[in-house]
Amino acid sequence: MNVTASIFFAVIVVATLGITYWASKRNKSTEEHYVAGGKITGWQNGLAITGDFVSVGGFLGITGAIALQGFNGFYLSYGIPIAFLLVLLVVAEPMRNLGKYTVGDVITSRFGTKNVRAIAAVNTLMISIVYLIGQFVGAGALIQLLLGIDYSVAVIVIGVLASVYILAGGMLATTWIQILKAMLLLTGTALLLLLVLSRFDFNPVALFDETAATLGDGAVTPNDYGGLIANLDVLSITIAVALGPVGLPHVLMRFLTVPDAHTARSSVAVASIFMGLFFMLLPILGYGAAIYVGQEEVAAANPAGNLAAPQLSEALGGDLLLAFIAAVSFATLLAVMAGIVIAASGAFAHDLYTNVLRSGEATDREQFRAARISAGAICAFALLLALGAQGLNLAFLATLAFAMAASANLPAMLFTIYWSRFNLTGAVSGMVAGLVSSLGLVLISPNLLGESAIFPFTNPALFSIPIGFLASYLGTILSRESREGYTPYEEMHARANVGSEEA
Repeated sequence: MNVTASIFFAVIVVATLGITYWASKRNKSTEEHYVAGGKITGWQNGLAITGDFVSVGGFLGITGAIALQGFNGFYLSYGIPIAFLLVLLVVAEPMRNLGKYTVGDVITSRFGTKNVRAIAAVNTLMISIVYLIGQFVGAGALIQLLLGIDYSVAVIVIGVLASVYILAGGMLATTWIQILKAMLLLTGTALLLLLVLSRFDFNPVALFDETAATLGDGAVTPNDYGGLIANLDVLSITIAVALGPVGLPHVLMRFLTVPDAHTARSSVAVASIFMGLFFMLLPILGYGAAIYVGQEEVAAANPAGNLAAPQLSEALGGDLLLAFIAAVSFATLLAVMAGIVIAASGAFAHDLYTNVLRSGEATDREQFRAARISAGAICAFALLLALGAQGLNLAFLATLAFAMAASANLPAMLFTIYWSRFNLTGAVSGMVAGLVSSLGLVLISPNLLGESAIFPFTNPALFSIPIGFLASYLGTILSRESREGYTPYEEMHARANVGSEEA
């Protein structure tokens, strides 16, 4: 098994390093490093968004959650179609027209101050690091299972590889690795789907009947989670999944890699089709794992169920299919990590270093160097945090990042684009309150304190998102600040809709 798995892993590494080498010849400027020169086409960006967003939290985490919890595990994903409808209708076009490299560019396009840019950068860094931890946890679990390498060593190896892709190839390499990964992941998912359904004459209803007979009717129907708190917690997770992607920095940054707003919209449409199909198939994989692997075996391999999909592939296709699915998951990790780190390093180098600390006076070469140094540092920091998060479910870790993004970024972005009265005080209040409340509630939740938790919910979105919006609203209507220096709302709104030469 080690030999087979090693061959597949080696093929993935060689292919991605080849892409990185090719991209490194073109990664010579800040614009190329952050947004691939804005030359990515709609279908390329759509597949890259699919690769960016359909991470191991979806493939491994949700499959495992369904295998262990039944239909209730699917709650982790059914807000995703809502999320990308909102992305398509609300933020894709304004993001492309107002931004240059980062989320901070969008907000400062209206207010133009260092303070708001610095806060937007800090939010991006915090959200990205939390999301990155989940990718490291998945990487360590996979390589530990297949190659027998210690979890800590596996996480370090992944961190080194991801850093190489980012430092050498930038966004262009990341985009094509994401495209490769999306195609491999969709292929692997379809193959597993066919193998599961072939056991039931390709009749999904027969699979559901067998699941109900084996695990009980509760496995295929929504169930009460056990009281008001538990049910509200599920609602909180759903809200996070539905609103979080609209504020995720590495997803929003993808709209800056295309040449115009029309291409941004078309890329969301392409991504929505692929992701919709992907998430609709996960219950079949989860039920297949529960039947052919067994819930006890899934939990024994990983308490959070993160290895259910590789275990299912082994049960249905032996070592060869297991090695292929694991290698695909490995490629998934690398691609998503690269996208997250580029967004985070852009926030540091472009927003904090160039525009806050250097007041916009840093040269392109200096900003390029700062982006590369910060990328390595961010990878190292997230890696250290991941060493202590081994037992957490990957999909759950992703929903925490979603809650932070929807609480800290979403209110400021929506009000900046769509509310004429919105001001700097409102923007600062909303971003700070959203970030502090989402992080603070997690720190006193069962995730870290267990039965001693002060806050009873595992996800803070139900409370932190309203706090972010309320703080933005109150900060605006209660302040009497001068609007001198602001971009007039009419001018900014027109640019958000029709673009400009700078965008």
